[in-house]
Amino acid sequence: MQPVYRPHNVVQVIREDGSILLRSADPLTPSVRRTTDWLRMWANDTPDTIFLGERSGEAWRELSYCEVLEQTIAVATSLIGRGLDADTPIMIISGNSIDHAILTFAAHMIGVPIVPVAEQYALIPAAHGQLGHIIDLTRPAMVYAEDGCKFASALALPGLAKTEVVVAQNTSDGATSWDSLLSGDDPSELGCREAMVGPDTLAKILMTSGSTSLPKGVLTTHQMMCSNQSMIADALPFLRAKPPRLVDWLPWNHVFGGSHNVNLVLANGGSLHIDSGKPVRPLIDQTIANLQEKSATIAFNVPVGFALLRDAMRADADLREAYFRDLDMLFYAGASLPQDVWADLHDMAISVRGHAPLFTSSWGLTETAPAVLLQHELTHRSGIVGVPLPGTEVKLRPLDDDRFEIRTKGPNIFSGYWRDPVKTADAFDEEGFFISGDAMRFVLPGDPAQGLAFDGRLSEDFKLNTGTWVRAATLRLDLLVELSGLAADVVICGADRDQVGLFILPTPQARSLADQKTHDALYGPRLETAVRDCLAPRLAKGSAARISRVRVLDEPASLADGEITAKGNLNFQQFLKRRSASVELLYSDDRATCVI
Repeated sequence: MQPVYRPHNVVQVIREDGSILLRSADPLTPSVRRTTDWLRMWANDTPDTIFLGERSGEAWRELSYCEVLEQTIAVATSLIGRGLDADTPIMIISGNSIDHAILTFAAHMIGVPIVPVAEQYALIPAAHGQLGHIIDLTRPAMVYAEDGCKFASALALPGLAKTEVVVAQNTSDGATSWDSLLSGDDPSELGCREAMVGPDTLAKILMTSGSTSLPKGVLTTHQMMCSNQSMIADALPFLRAKPPRLVDWLPWNHVFGGSHNVNLVLANGGSLHIDSGKPVRPLIDQTIANLQEKSATIAFNVPVGFALLRDAMRADADLREAYFRDLDMLFYAGASLPQDVWADLHDMAISVRGHAPLFTSSWGLTETAPAVLLQHELTHRSGIVGVPLPGTEVKLRPLDDDRFEIRTKGPNIFSGYWRDPVKTADAFDEEGFFISGDAMRFVLPGDPAQGLAFDGRLSEDFKLNTGTWVRAATLRLDLLVELSGLAADVVICGADRDQVGLFILPTPQARSLADQKTHDALYGPRLETAVRDCLAPRLAKGSAARISRVRVLDEPASLADGEITAKGNLNFQQFLKRRSASVELLYSDDRATCVI
């Protein structure tokens, strides 16, 4: 039986200034007051249902709702005993784990904010500057790491000298063992502390990716997360009818993995098995093994992850059967899913189940907790991010051609940045709408029920010296498809110049074609031919889409130098700033410095 999706039901108001207001005509179901209300509810109603699982050697460590609640209460009393409160955040510097989740729930239960940080900042010494900035900004009273040896260099940073260090294994001198928190403390204050936690209580300080500046701390309340799950379940009624099962790797320091996915499971009484794999080789093999053992009803992944799974399933009928057998929804995050991957997965699903699950995506940011738009009707193409969820309102401000800047209001929208009143004030317009900086366009102009399509970050767009605008974000997605197999990623440049230039961060296949190095770039006739063949159709296009100069770079993007964000995305502005000499070579008249 196919799951039930609520049809799009959109109210549109067109203003005299050309801006458009959109909202759902469907009412928003009231939400719980705090996230731990869900935990107590399911521990009472379905105590033996497996809530969390993770790999433990060749087997799985699994905890039921009742067991998670018991451990959460024990840790919460330990935190109370240490005097932690709303002014003493807890920083978590290691990745997804059951213990990470329990510490989070315990902090939520008694009103202590958590600060989950991308573990790359802790594991890569050259990136400790970013971690130091976050430590200085949030001043945590406690820091948690899964492994005292693995995270030793980060735990020794000067900013943590007076901070209690808690580790789950390989406890070093002076550190607190995780087991001591699990032992609990005097429970007499727990009821009072829990009663003080309400919708407006700060639950998380989530760091932005740092794509345009140093990471900012987004104040995330219980209301933001709780209302967002009501919005999602109102649009996808099957979530309430059948508890979801996830096998998921998306990192919890990011709003999508940590707030959207974890709470999607918790709010609806489902099960989450933490995927120890990643959408890169060879870690994708661990993901495949996990999926063969633990079937999911919802699949979340980034486009490259779905492409790798598609390739594996082409040759493995058992994997196809395990993957699609119970799947109700396939959700791609990040850039648009390439249409060929979409079509292949769609056909595989039909061959297994007789019908396809909902292929969908949504739009939102760290500041929106995160979902604002969701495509909750069946569609046959990639790239649509949908319509406003119940309870949200968006304002579309006209830009040029058919594009709009999107702004939004709702109970899931943040109130400000941690200790940054200036950037907080700049984040909202005169009507109180959050200014996202993202562009949208209607899938079908004149029919808002068909949804919106993402059309790039406005900060990434630039003008050529001819006055022509280049939509860099949209162009990048197209180029990644055209250069498939050669480009792991690309960076577009050309602001205030007469031509669009391109830097290619090469795949191993592209590197194998190169037989020369010129300055910081790879070169050679075979590589040049391959790139030319891929980009040849663009030579007939207008200046905003024509790629006239290309360099294939030898040096990868650097996390330590800010070229890669905590989410693994390229920071294009920092990339071009740091490589200004390479930009000058790209536009020089020296033929040997360019591929095209």
